[in-house]
Amino acid sequence: MAVADRRRVALAFIAGLCCLAGFAAGVDRNNFKTCDQSSFCRRLRSLEPQTSEFVALPQSLQQFKQFITLTLVHQRTQHEYTLKLACLKGGATFHFQVDEKQPLSVRYRVQDALVQEPQYGQTRVESSSEAAVSVACGDGDGKATVQLAPFRVDFYQQDKLVVSANAKGMMRFEHLRTKQQPQHNDEQGTDQEQPEEQAAEGGAAGEDVPPAPAPAEDPGAWEENFKSHHDSKPKGPEGLALDFTFPEAKVLFGIPEHADTFALRHTATKGTDPYRLYNLDVFEYELNNGMALYGSVPVLYGHGETTTAGVFWLNAAETWVDIFSANRESNVVSSLVNLVSWNSQTEPPAANFISESGIMDVFVLLGPAPTDAFRQYTDLTGHGPLPQLYAMAYHQCRWNYNDERDVEMVSAKFDEHDIPMDTMWLDIEYTDGKRYFTWDHHKFPHPVEMIRNLTDLGRHLTIIIDPHIKRDGGYFFHNECTERGLYVKNKDGNDYEGWCWPGAASYVDFFSPDARRHYADQYLLENFREQSATVGIWNDMNEPSVFNGPEVTMLKDNLHHGGLEHRDVHNLYGHMQLVATFDGLQRRGEGSLRPFILTRSHFAGSQRYAAVWTGDNMADWGHLQASIKMCLSLAVAGISFCGADVGGFFGNPDGELFARWYQTGAFQPFFRSHAHIDTKRREPWLFPEDVKLVIRDAIRKRYRLLPFWYTLFYEHERSGLPLMRPLLAHYPTDVNAFAIDNQFLLGDQLLVAPVLETKQTRREVYFPARPDGTGDWWYDCDTHRRHTAVGLEPIPVDSYKVPVFQRGGTIVPRKERVRRASTLMRNDPYTLTVALDRNGQAKGTLYIDDETSYEYRRGHYLYLQFEYRDGVLSSRKIDSTATYPTKSWLERVVLVGLPQAPKAATLYTDASGSATGQLELERTQDAVIVRKPDVSMTEAWSIKFAF
Repeated sequence: MAVADRRRVALAFIAGLCCLAGFAAGVDRNNFKTCDQSSFCRRLRSLEPQTSEFVALPQSLQQFKQFITLTLVHQRTQHEYTLKLACLKGGATFHFQVDEKQPLSVRYRVQDALVQEPQYGQTRVESSSEAAVSVACGDGDGKATVQLAPFRVDFYQQDKLVVSANAKGMMRFEHLRTKQQPQHNDEQGTDQEQPEEQAAEGGAAGEDVPPAPAPAEDPGAWEENFKSHHDSKPKGPEGLALDFTFPEAKVLFGIPEHADTFALRHTATKGTDPYRLYNLDVFEYELNNGMALYGSVPVLYGHGETTTAGVFWLNAAETWVDIFSANRESNVVSSLVNLVSWNSQTEPPAANFISESGIMDVFVLLGPAPTDAFRQYTDLTGHGPLPQLYAMAYHQCRWNYNDERDVEMVSAKFDEHDIPMDTMWLDIEYTDGKRYFTWDHHKFPHPVEMIRNLTDLGRHLTIIIDPHIKRDGGYFFHNECTERGLYVKNKDGNDYEGWCWPGAASYVDFFSPDARRHYADQYLLENFREQSATVGIWNDMNEPSVFNGPEVTMLKDNLHHGGLEHRDVHNLYGHMQLVATFDGLQRRGEGSLRPFILTRSHFAGSQRYAAVWTGDNMADWGHLQASIKMCLSLAVAGISFCGADVGGFFGNPDGELFARWYQTGAFQPFFRSHAHIDTKRREPWLFPEDVKLVIRDAIRKRYRLLPFWYTLFYEHERSGLPLMRPLLAHYPTDVNAFAIDNQFLLGDQLLVAPVLETKQTRREVYFPARPDGTGDWWYDCDTHRRHTAVGLEPIPVDSYKVPVFQRGGTIVPRKERVRRASTLMRNDPYTLTVALDRNGQAKGTLYIDDETSYEYRRGHYLYLQFEYRDGVLSSRKIDSTATYPTKSWLERVVLVGLPQAPKAATLYTDASGSATGQLELERTQDAVIVRKPDVSMTEAWSIKFAF
């Protein structure tokens, strides 16, 4: 072995030890910056309102059909900027951008996050004066008023002020400039020009402005060090900041990903860091703080009893967000019910976004309802596509299943213990020496046969492929990337070399179209032959993780295709890997199979390509609780396909925690057990029999509800609404529900309140209030007991009990015949649970297709609506032209909430036009069951009840 090779192996080993040290001791916060250690955050952060130094010039107003422009001037520097303001079609969203009027070089604008270019509608100037310009949307209720001096923009929904930009005067915009030569010797070598707020330049507006005094220079303005890492900052200081106030709001939420409360805490206090958006590999992350994690979605919502509004800050650079909370005394909001009097607030909540580079590119979402604001955001960034059904079922993973025999044994044990499971996962040890698109043929000599054996059982395999590529002259993909120039470059233009699992590694430049295409090509069966078209892909470590890099990631002055600095696009890197992976899997499946991808890193729009999990969590109750908070925050930010490692990635859960985590995970969109290589094996049957049976029961509940999940995912693709929803989504006037983040809604049909603490015999469940103060009827999914009151109610729980309630007025589909895998349940019959509301009515939907392909986009599906009204339960097509020849039928109907039991039930079908016979009824204490209607789901039918 060459000396250089030995050095690389040694450094890789050291890097690995550093990571494993995190496993033993938790996150080392010294590896990650605070705001005070981040030069631009330190410079641009403001904690108190002030008078803005930006003004808009009234004579600069230009009117176009779809937007207006104004010139902004910084009064001290006289540097000029351009404001562009436009209404989007529909009139419920505004788009505004601020950029330098004549920058020294083009500033980066985020690409690839939006599903398409913004679609503008008519933007009409209603009035203009020396003081303000008022703009109205031609096809909606949106209005905006630009106050000229000091500069501020107020946004209105139906004449109600819902968002104000720069109301606190915290706007900053450091213009690009040339570094000045030192005028005298400086022992510390800080020969840097002042940031914008500390320097005066010639009058861009034509006036002579005397230079301002030169206060002490920020030492990181032109170059910056963190630990042993140096950032050369070739463009110098280029940060920007803007505050947003939400006059109608009581609570702010959004800006994932953080292991914190759903309702954002007050951070705008000296000694407290803002929330940070900077994709980082954080081992054993801490709870209840705003530290950066694996993903960044810069969308924020403000919610009050009368309206919900949002701000989408489209910037992929490192960003900090200060929260000015309405209730500063309550830093940690109660996870059950916020008992703080929201009405005691003295000022509305606000947020200050601070980014290192780029432009101000902002979408203001006017709501007014929470679901309106959520739709407005996903209309911009995309709706999550319908996955294959198996992706919603249960996944079994660990780092690592040892070999083919291990995979076969685990799969067989699930059958032996009668526990359904759809997907086996393989972590990095399946590869040949951490070389992706290869196999370790000592451990996995027959991978294609192994995959086929799983497929024959109705199961799938998912394998990991990370973005770091082993620097090895014998590795084909490394050689190809080197020869074709497809790697990220360092500041000197050479291939960047960092350290990750393989040791010395370089990183594919996914911002290069050629690199994306070549990377995607590797997934094709003619290239990566030892796989199949059904194999799922897991993109991990894609923040990107660099063990020996600053903050365990890539240098900011690295270069991407087209000369982009990494600082501009850091939070987009993992997203661009997803773009390439998705392309490869679509082409691998010849456009017929829907790809399944799991990612750790994510940005706005990543929902179009992949599911997300919450990263390297821990086996403790706090992390179980955090899984709900984190997935709720991701869901309202467009990323609904979310889950957490069941049991915790690090550590060894005891039986109680493990079982309760399964019960929680079974009601989250992505359901996977996963564990670190140093943990004890934890397949369900390795726990005592009583624990195993509880876990089996939880997984089987998931499988029974798969028709509901599948319908919910389909409706998510159509509407963009979250699957998991906070209570405020459907109970926007119930102040006590605003901050609840230990229970959640699935759609608007189910209320889920898992057991999240040890040794609980009662679970306090909050039943929310409607605008008139009354509550919905909620039916316990296990007992059918009806709950009608508003407020907290203690629900008795035993080891099997998961408090889940179906809302009155809904119909939920199930399949009661649980098989080893979801793929074997395709033609099985359905059960409908009809839960009546106070008016004796209910509605529900069911979606059916082939569960794997894109044929549904060609009209090959059934989308059905069920309705119970006036003693008749009926089924009809929602999309009348769509059709799918399913073999499934209606096996059972469960009705709850009937004021009296029916004496008889008669089935009618369109095929016969007349009654087909009396149906068998079974009466229980709280439900009436109709047995074996035996009618095809393809038919229109009705069941008439006689009372």
